[in-house]
Amino acid sequence: MNRICTLEQAVASLEDGALIGLGGNTLNRAPMAAVREIIRQGRRGLRLVKTAGGMDIDLLCREGCVSSVDAGFISYESEFGLAQFYRRAVQRGEVIAHEHACYTVISALRAASCGVPFMPVRGLQISDLRKVNDYFAEVQDPFTGERLAAVRAIAPEVSFLHVQEADAAGNGRIRGPVYEDALLARASRRVILTAERIVGDAFFAGEAEKPQIPGFLVSHVVHCPRGAAPGCCPGEYGIDAEAIRRERGESL
Repeated sequence: MNRICTLEQAVASLEDGALIGLGGNTLNRAPMAAVREIIRQGRRGLRLVKTAGGMDIDLLCREGCVSSVDAGFISYESEFGLAQFYRRAVQRGEVIAHEHACYTVISALRAASCGVPFMPVRGLQISDLRKVNDYFAEVQDPFTGERLAAVRAIAPEVSFLHVQEADAAGNGRIRGPVYEDALLARASRRVILTAERIVGDAFFAGEAEKPQIPGFLVSHVVHCPRGAAPGCCPGEYGIDAEAIRRERGESL
């Protein structure tokens, strides 16, 4: 099946209020082209999920697209500082921050990928996270009686992932760190891929390294060179520091 379409068509399939996952990690391989198209199309009330977010979440909050965020960490890192638009939106009550540890986001996605309602996690026994986030509860191990924390499953309705290579059927390969992208794909109802390159149908058959994102999970594939800019995409381009500073300074 040929799943190739335009970015406009792919984002048009997203409904207001959707629970969406965002791939990559901070400024690394985030789906920035998709983020900009979401903003352009004026989506509202989005509920975002990401282990460690950065400019993607910050810009969506700046443009009023977001109602809540489940994340363990949100920042531009190093000299770029904090995600000020996200912080202000939370402080003003415009965005609800469901604060996690990074591994509890991963555990919540693992639960969704396994089709179970929650995942036990060791730790959080004395953490204040359990006081501020109703995604956490306590459960008892039925075999030993041990009390453990648990995190509710998070199953995104759609996840946006940026990859270096994808074919028309939706198989996508990530070069460099995979982060939580493969897990997001398994936990989500469907996936929208943006790709630096579209490869032929036989490309992956002849490769020793197989795609981490299987096509049957993908609904749309978009040819999108520099789709992670101004962040980096390993093997393709690095961070454009000047572009990041320029964007952050426009409305600060």
